Amino acid sequence: MHINTYNVNWATAFNIREQNNTMAIKQAVVLAAGEGKRLRPLTYTRPKCMIQLAGKPILAHVLENLKAAGAREATIVVKYKKETIMDYFSKKDFGLKLNFVEQGEKYGTAAAFLCAEGFVTDTFFAVAGDIITEASALKRLASEHEGEVSACLKAVEDASEYGTAVLKAGRISSFEEKAKKPKSSLANCSLYAFEPSVFAKMRQVAPSKRGEYEVVDVLGGANAIEISEYWLDMGMPWQLFDANEFLLSKMQEKSGKVENSTVKGRLIMEEGAVIHDSYIEGTVYVGANSYVGPHAYIRGTTAIGENCGIGDSTTLKNSIIFDSVNAKHLTYIGDSIVGSGCNFGAATQVANFRFDALSIKAVVNDVVIDTKRKKLGAIIGDGVKTGVLSSIMPGKMVGDNCWVGAGVVVEQNVERNTHVMLRQDLQFKKRTE
Repeated sequence: MHINTYNVNWATAFNIREQNNTMAIKQAVVLAAGEGKRLRPLTYTRPKCMIQLAGKPILAHVLENLKAAGAREATIVVKYKKETIMDYFSKKDFGLKLNFVEQGEKYGTAAAFLCAEGFVTDTFFAVAGDIITEASALKRLASEHEGEVSACLKAVEDASEYGTAVLKAGRISSFEEKAKKPKSSLANCSLYAFEPSVFAKMRQVAPSKRGEYEVVDVLGGANAIEISEYWLDMGMPWQLFDANEFLLSKMQEKSGKVENSTVKGRLIMEEGAVIHDSYIEGTVYVGANSYVGPHAYIRGTTAIGENCGIGDSTTLKNSIIFDSVNAKHLTYIGDSIVGSGCNFGAATQVANFRFDALSIKAVVNDVVIDTKRKKLGAIIGDGVKTGVLSSIMPGKMVGDNCWVGAGVVVEQNVERNTHVMLRQDLQFKKRTE
């Protein structure tokens, strides 16, 4: 357990600036260099911040919140599969001037922020690029910022899963990283407001026990701002469902081409999307140029990406489907996340419930984890193809570029670039009259 403790002299630690609640923070630094190994297989082919929720990458939601909070320029620190980020955002207009800088050989959040020093001239937002929250949290951070460093904190039920801060007189006096018995329930939200002078302190940060340069080492005496807004730092794949539900709940309904179909709930359709002769129940997002039908049944909170085909008698339930996925014939996909470019053979079944009704366990980086979910299907990487009458059992991970042959029942995780085929012992005998 890595614990940072600070001796704070409130009278001399900071030169507290005069508060001006009308002054917006116009610059931002966004950390987007990490892979997110616990979110494999989705992150084999994209950085964590580019995982798709409610029709767009997580990082896009982060940038939209920054703009709504008053930012006009954002410097994005990239490294792992940086081209994925740069290609996507070079083609989109978020109303922000975007700069990209690559993180160097040093690892950790302080090292990452230091890479953006040359782009910062004034008070700036400093945020993680994989955090789902609300713009109002950033607005409050801007309005209540004082001193050199301000940090957002949020009370959580299980603080042992997070870095937590202990406060004294409204400022951070010590910090713990995922302590078994934390002294505080206040999780570090990775949402900060910094003065440019903080870079000098970051340069003095020593590597932690895991060899990384941690931004928490400059949080001693930071102004603490407790937020009540929605906030989620996603560490496990199944947490994406909650974030997707929250984001879709904030989106306005948007009608499109709906033909001979029943819609019970909220429908959000992008340009070129079509729903034909199908049944929609719940909150459903359909991306641009995707076709749903005929006889499809879409229910729960489900997001379908761009250029997808969800067809004849296929059911999607409470799932996140990335772009260019085809599931056109008699397929069932429940409580699952499906990467881009997947194709499901006829009657593929992705199971999401145990016979004994107990919570579903998943193996993440060779560790068995209780997901605490009664319903969980599969986490499927990009470019997976399944054969007819194949099945995937609850809580299984299928790596990218896998083939699951006809009739196969997947009962364990499948590593990327693997072909799983069923060997039959067939017997042929001549008929005798």
